[in-house]
Amino acid sequence: MRKAFVAGNWKMNLTLAQCRELMAELRKGLPDPLPIDVAVCPPFPLLFPLAREVDRTPIKFGAQNVYPEPKGAFTGEVSPGQIRDTGATYVIIGHSERRHVIGEAGELIGRKVKAALEAGLEVIYCVGEKLEERQAGRTEAVVGEQLAHGLAQDLDFSRLTIAYEPVWAIGTGQTASPEQAQEAHAFIRQELAGGYNAEWSDRIRIQYGGSVTPKNAEVLMSCPDVDGALVGGASLQAGDFLAIIQAAIRAQS
Repeated sequence: MRKAFVAGNWKMNLTLAQCRELMAELRKGLPDPLPIDVAVCPPFPLLFPLAREVDRTPIKFGAQNVYPEPKGAFTGEVSPGQIRDTGATYVIIGHSERRHVIGEAGELIGRKVKAALEAGLEVIYCVGEKLEERQAGRTEAVVGEQLAHGLAQDLDFSRLTIAYEPVWAIGTGQTASPEQAQEAHAFIRQELAGGYNAEWSDRIRIQYGGSVTPKNAEVLMSCPDVDGALVGGASLQAGDFLAIIQAAIRAQS
């Protein structure tokens, strides 16, 4: 059985004081023991302070981006090794905002995944289609192409999580139905088995992301191939994030 995994993507939000306040509330509200995996991914400047905030808790933490070189003249970028030095264990790669707002392309994204895994980080690799692509019936073609850009057969699949995030549902209040989410997740698992790593296809966790809330979290995570959630706005509110964690626990049991 795959262990549920809920991760919070804080995006470009929270000051240090707000981070500390949020983490204090999460520490008080988390069940003990915690039967699922939980992580938070803050902006780069909060990585070192967050290491102290999660100390002696089951919460892990990670970065929202990485550059695929160990060092060099890459102003403004952060290497996998520098992320690891903060104590972070996860990194999000391929988020739709990196693809469609920042303009990252497939070849760069693939290099990032490979470099992060080789450096010992755990990767949350995001895939998902835009609204016009879904309406045109191209969801599987788009997601399949994104998998091809980011993954290779020689990767360490033991440290890989896939996050299916339909772009049309991110921050819009719209959410994929449980049927739509399960269909996309099952396709991803099928692609992993057929083209990448059959041994790991049933073991890799596939999160759902896209306007996840306490109201819809449990029904989404109860789908057979949905193994948790990558949470955006709701992860900035302790009550909402804790409720989503509890929903994942119920869905797993």
